[in-house]
Amino acid sequence: MSLSPLIILCTCPDRTTAERIAETVVSERLAACVNIAPGLTSIYRWEGQIQREAELLLLIKTRQAVYPQLEARIRELHPYQVPELIALPIQAGSAAYLDWIADSTRASA
Repeated sequence: MSLSPLIILCTCPDRTTAERIAETVVSERLAACVNIAPGLTSIYRWEGQIQREAELLLLIKTRQAVYPQLEARIRELHPYQVPELIALPIQAGSAAYLDWIADSTRASA
């Protein structure tokens, strides 16, 4: 059985938003774990202007099978018009950790 584990990158404007998203997706079993990395400076083009913002990065561990629900839930909770949602496949990892991701993101019986 392929577990198809993913790591999702998602930036947030503040700690309150980051923690609300992290706690929600873990409690709803859409993610096994979310790391919140503070101290980022993002420089990007938005509506024709160069922007510079302090942000936090969420590193979300999940599976491909629940990604559509995870994306929809983050879009509901996120204040950005276009939140960063980038899914990267986990090519290899500890079998026990990958099993834990799968077990933690299964629908409740």
